[in-house]
Amino acid sequence: MASVLRLYEDTLSNTAEPVGLPPVPRMIFVVHGAATIGGSAVSDGETWHGEADVMLAPGVSGVTAWRFELVPERAGDAPLLAAGIRSQLKLAARLDTLRAGELLMRGDSVAFPPGGCAYLHRHQGPGIRCLIEGGIRIDTDGRSTSYGPGAAWYESGPAPVFAQAAADRPSRFIRVLILPRTLLGKSSIQYVNEDDKAKPKSQQYRVFVDAPIKHDPAD
Repeated sequence: MASVLRLYEDTLSNTAEPVGLPPVPRMIFVVHGAATIGGSAVSDGETWHGEADVMLAPGVSGVTAWRFELVPERAGDAPLLAAGIRSQLKLAARLDTLRAGELLMRGDSVAFPPGGCAYLHRHQGPGIRCLIEGGIRIDTDGRSTSYGPGAAWYESGPAPVFAQAAADRPSRFIRVLILPRTLLGKSSIQYVNEDDKAKPKSQQYRVFVDAPIKHDPAD
């Protein structure tokens, strides 16, 4: 059975009751506001990650968060259903390129200066990205697609990708990759063209999560 990586946008008003999340590997990125997740306070631009069941409670001004989860394909949809909560599935992707063996979840942000780019490259595992500021064009599989803030996209890993950020403003996206555990603490990027390997790179990374996970899609 295949695995699925999915991304929800959860908006909880300050009057929403705490809600329980089942045990799956996940990262939660707080887009705006604040929340208490598993007893830890998390606010704008911060993340929480874990695999156990956990309680999510909004802060005094409410919270909007992006919830990345790795689940078996049969798990189906899982929006948060309660008063004072709006929960929307932004993207779900079947991970057909996921490698066998032990895995890790890596969550990070990738930032570009105005006009920055990521040269043609691959990654050693699949992942979902969601733009938080600026604009970006993604060229892959013979297609060019432009994204604005709040838009999400999937990259399989093996398919080469070129990324061009907006010319007039900084751009940044939040990303979760599922990688072989042998890459713990190591970059997953592989440049396609030999000449690009030595060129200065404009993108800057901030790693939130780089953690081994337990995941069996048959569970």
